[in-house]
Amino acid sequence: MTQIVIGTGPLTRAEVVAVARHGVGVRLSADALAAIAASRARVDALAAVAEGVYGVSTGFGALATRGIPASERARLQRSLIRSHAAGNGPLVEDEVVRGLMLLRIATLAKGHSGVRTATVEAYAALLNSGLVPVVHEYGSLGCSGDLAPLAHCALVLMGEGEVLDAGCRRPAAEALADRALEPVELAEKEGLALINGTDGMLAQLVLALADLELLLDTADLAAALSVEGQLGTDRTFAADLMALRPQVGQAISAANLRRFLAGSPIVASHRVGDGVVQDAYSLRCSPQVHGSVRDAVDFAVTIAERELASAIDNPSVLPDGRVESHGNFHGAPIAHVLDFLAIGIADLANLSERRTDRFLDANRSRGLPPFLADDPGIDSGLMIAQYTQAGICSKLKQLATPASVDSIPSSALQEDHVSMGWNAARKLRVSVDGLARVLAIEILTAARGIDLRAPLRPGPATGAAIADLRERVPGPGPDRFLAPEIEAAYDLVRSGVLVAAAEPSGTGTSVHRRTER
Repeated sequence: MTQIVIGTGPLTRAEVVAVARHGVGVRLSADALAAIAASRARVDALAAVAEGVYGVSTGFGALATRGIPASERARLQRSLIRSHAAGNGPLVEDEVVRGLMLLRIATLAKGHSGVRTATVEAYAALLNSGLVPVVHEYGSLGCSGDLAPLAHCALVLMGEGEVLDAGCRRPAAEALADRALEPVELAEKEGLALINGTDGMLAQLVLALADLELLLDTADLAAALSVEGQLGTDRTFAADLMALRPQVGQAISAANLRRFLAGSPIVASHRVGDGVVQDAYSLRCSPQVHGSVRDAVDFAVTIAERELASAIDNPSVLPDGRVESHGNFHGAPIAHVLDFLAIGIADLANLSERRTDRFLDANRSRGLPPFLADDPGIDSGLMIAQYTQAGICSKLKQLATPASVDSIPSSALQEDHVSMGWNAARKLRVSVDGLARVLAIEILTAARGIDLRAPLRPGPATGAAIADLRERVPGPGPDRFLAPEIEAAYDLVRSGVLVAAAEPSGTGTSVHRRTER
């Protein structure tokens, strides 16, 4: 993609990722500009009457009872943005800030917010400039939208606050001038329209889904490597057995396992007469656990795509000219699925760690040396890699505690129930990264275990993945500095290289990935 056209319809998830993560630019379509202008005309008409209209000629939140005269409304908008830009703490990642800016523009483009076309075009120009508003970790309760994060972006649009320019922190006024971008003086309704949305939590959900679609295929590959390396069976993944329990995600993961293990000489070597009645749950039940997380991801995709089709603002400008207050800004639909995904990730990672641990215990590894060490007693092998995995898994379990069940009332009890969706999104980002690291350690371990089964060889798919791993990480041998090897495996997991190698087409695009849309 070279440029995304923002119209009155929904963005796709792929478009959000392209703009947020890969720096693709945007432009507004003709129908979006027309819709914006039509809604602004309605706001201008309402601003001319004496009767107070929330967001147009009144204060905000618990202060909405005060009518604001026309001469003070520009100052009202500036005050709103300045006061709400109250974030604190570490800086939020550039891709999250770009994502929330894009989604705010997309809502404004639907023509239900009453802003001027010039304001939306200025916001798009800011996004295209490469400048990234400084947004902080803390400040959003996930109700009335992500107020503080969006306010920091709106502050930059006004020529105030700070930006990151090629990673360097600069005053916004100076950076805008360098890009020949004029600060915007906000008119009635515009300040509220720029900050009253769930864009931050939605952007993080969309980015997490993009990561999880790859990581779920990676989890299936890791499980296949572990089954192969631990002399497990592929019979338990048979399609007719999966059909007895028609869970969609389970069937997808089982199909992936069958495909990754197809043609494996190791699996064939003990298919008959090895004396093992059943594999451990961590091997045998991989499709059931992985599949459940797949189903959770698919539900989250449904919610995300509904949100991408939404115009989240309050009040909203309706086609018949009414400006109505409502509660569509509440983040509960997004917050709940963010928490749901964190729970699934914690369980999936825990299963991966259990599969890893089996390789390292000589009593359970079916003939492999303790800790896969070259000279056990002198060498510790991968003992402490499992410690790292266990530490991450413990952290993921803590992060699985739902944020969305919490609520701290705000705004003098006007906002007496909040979603905490921003917090749910922030912890999910950590969870996704932790899952990738856990899977990397399992793959590192399983590959060494398979190498130690020589002269038996892995199957075509798993063998191709191991071959790619071996370009960055050496095979079995005496103890060496392990941290860089774990990091290299993690980089390969995040890039998708290993799954791509294991796919028959070599493209890394699983035909079984039902969440790809």
